[in-house]
Amino acid sequence: MKYFITGGAGFIGSHLAETLLQQGHSVTILDDLSTGSISNIEHLKPNPAFRHIIGTIMNSPLLSELVDGCEVVFHLAAAVGVRLIVESPVSTIELNVRGTEKVLECANKKRRKVILASTSEVYGKSRKFPFHEDDDLVLGPPTKGRWSYACSKAIDEFLALAYWKERKQPIVIARLFNTTGPRQTGRYGMVVPTFVQQALEGKPITVFGTGQQRRCFTHVGDTVNALCRISQESKAVGEVINIGSSNEITILELARLVKKMTNSRSIIKKIPYGQAYEEGFEDMERRVPDISKARQLVGYKPTLGIEEILLDVIKTAVRLS
Repeated sequence: MKYFITGGAGFIGSHLAETLLQQGHSVTILDDLSTGSISNIEHLKPNPAFRHIIGTIMNSPLLSELVDGCEVVFHLAAAVGVRLIVESPVSTIELNVRGTEKVLECANKKRRKVILASTSEVYGKSRKFPFHEDDDLVLGPPTKGRWSYACSKAIDEFLALAYWKERKQPIVIARLFNTTGPRQTGRYGMVVPTFVQQALEGKPITVFGTGQQRRCFTHVGDTVNALCRISQESKAVGEVINIGSSNEITILELARLVKKMTNSRSIIKKIPYGQAYEEGFEDMERRVPDISKARQLVGYKPTLGIEEILLDVIKTAVRLS
């Protein structure tokens, strides 16, 4: 099949492109390299079934041409990382909302299936655990810029579902929970690569807030395999599907585990949210998904636990250092 990936030079996009090529498909990616990197896809360039375009999804003629030439669109292009969202809320909202609108508009003209990558952030401050796809979304006030990302991705979901219900445009929404692994950068506040790099360099491992926030980390390989499966499952069309792990760990426990696995002498230092981001910053206490729908639809089951995930990240970071 012919696949098109927006944001294909990014962390998840590059792994997705690699997997699809290994399965014998042809892959075209579009990336403006604002957060993605050519180094992520350098090893894919010799493959004749791979094509990369440097450009933006806001370029409608280019986007239309690339959508026309594929059978399935993976829409991964979006603002990423809490730090970027806090520092650049305007571009976050514009890219997520307008960009997704353009992708859906182009795909609808040719009836191309769209797999829209959403986020666990949309659940906001909900305290109903684990998060189920039909649960209410509980977002903070507009005065807290941190929630602009969650709101923009929720709008993306509403728009995609509207295209499905009103225009029969085939879409699938994948809500991703804390995907991590090799090629992820800590540049925009991603916790695992940040902790690993700090530990390897002997710098303080910086835990924001109390460190009691609970997260469920998923290896990028498991996330990508789930995305590939739902793209090929007809029963997934029109559905919102959680993709993640249900094994929780606190951020403080994560820091201690990284320190132990790297044999680091780094100290663990707590930093208040107001100092790390902005005054009044709000975070989610827990983020744990109900993954029963993904299991029922495509047999999804995470294969790697947190220690195996960290080992993969640490080995890659050491090799590249």
